[in-house]
Amino acid sequence: MATPVIVEAVRTPIGRRGGWLSGLKAVELLRLVQVEVIRRAGIEPAEVGQIIGGCVTQAGEQSLNVTRNAWLSTGLPWSVPASTVDTSCGSAQQANHLISALIAADVIDIGIACGVESMSRVPIGVNLYQGPGHYKTRDYPWDDPPKSQFGGAERIARREGLSRADLDGYGLLSQRRAARAWAQGRFAAEVVPVDVRGGDPVPGAPAVVDRDQGVRETTPEGLAAIAPAIPDGLHTAGTISQVSDGAAAVLWMSRDRALALGLRPRAILRHQAVVGADPYFLLDGPIEATRTVLGRASLKIGDIDRYEINEAFAAVVLAWRNAYDADLDRLNVSGGAISLGHPLGASGARLLVTALHELERTDGTLALVAMCCGGSLGTAAILERC
Repeated sequence: MATPVIVEAVRTPIGRRGGWLSGLKAVELLRLVQVEVIRRAGIEPAEVGQIIGGCVTQAGEQSLNVTRNAWLSTGLPWSVPASTVDTSCGSAQQANHLISALIAADVIDIGIACGVESMSRVPIGVNLYQGPGHYKTRDYPWDDPPKSQFGGAERIARREGLSRADLDGYGLLSQRRAARAWAQGRFAAEVVPVDVRGGDPVPGAPAVVDRDQGVRETTPEGLAAIAPAIPDGLHTAGTISQVSDGAAAVLWMSRDRALALGLRPRAILRHQAVVGADPYFLLDGPIEATRTVLGRASLKIGDIDRYEINEAFAAVVLAWRNAYDADLDRLNVSGGAISLGHPLGASGARLLVTALHELERTDGTLALVAMCCGGSLGTAAILERC
């Protein structure tokens, strides 16, 4: 079997809903990172065997295989094929799983795994509506947005004995860590600036966006003053992932091909997993997926240097931490979806991009990336730096 390795990994900054990146279509965001990983590696675009991208709300501007449309819009060789997958929030992580597996199976020797979501332009759930108050999946309560996800997060919080103060405390930590990461320049190597002048005008947007827009000054008093997201709930806008726009991409190769091209293998997937979780709690996927991937890799949680657990809701991350007694100092050390944002179809790749750069920054070896996903799913991967 060939050994799949990561050669390049980049992401756009993440914009708020209606914010700096909202004037660009999803294809414009996604093609930027597709082109950037090729540019950084210095390879011929036609050498890419396949591209697989993640996108959750595949409707309107994000429909009809947005990954292929993004590639065609680059003007690069049309012979490179592309597919779009939907594993809910884990879509771009699953795209990386699939490209890695295709290389290991000797189907291709170069591939791009990526993801995109423009939640400003294609709001979550628009592909589910049949009319006011009606959803296509109404018979399945775990897929009835947004009630099910908020309800699942609240059930997890109460099961774990988490208080409003506990959740607010984590939201504050996420924002402070993200602000510190930007101040220290941690994201400089992974973020590709986005020129927004060619898109629809967005009042107040800079000409070139080079920072995550969701990071903000936060205080305990400010968080405590925010109303609950649902009646009698514990979560607020300060402890839930931000609705966002963004894209990310990872360039994979077989180790032999990378070395033949004079490129440095940077990381491998030690193992990967996609699992189902209890629909009553809906968002326990990271707990279940972590258990599976650690077992497959014959590792313990203490063996891992960094944990990137998607911050869909504060309770999801704190429940995962409780389940594994994980070291908070290794967990989402540069912030997460609460502070940086969560463009659904891009976040799985964004987490891998950030995990790789964090391992390189700290001379670490292993990172765990795990996500909760709609439909009661969980994704997890163990990234091992070469």
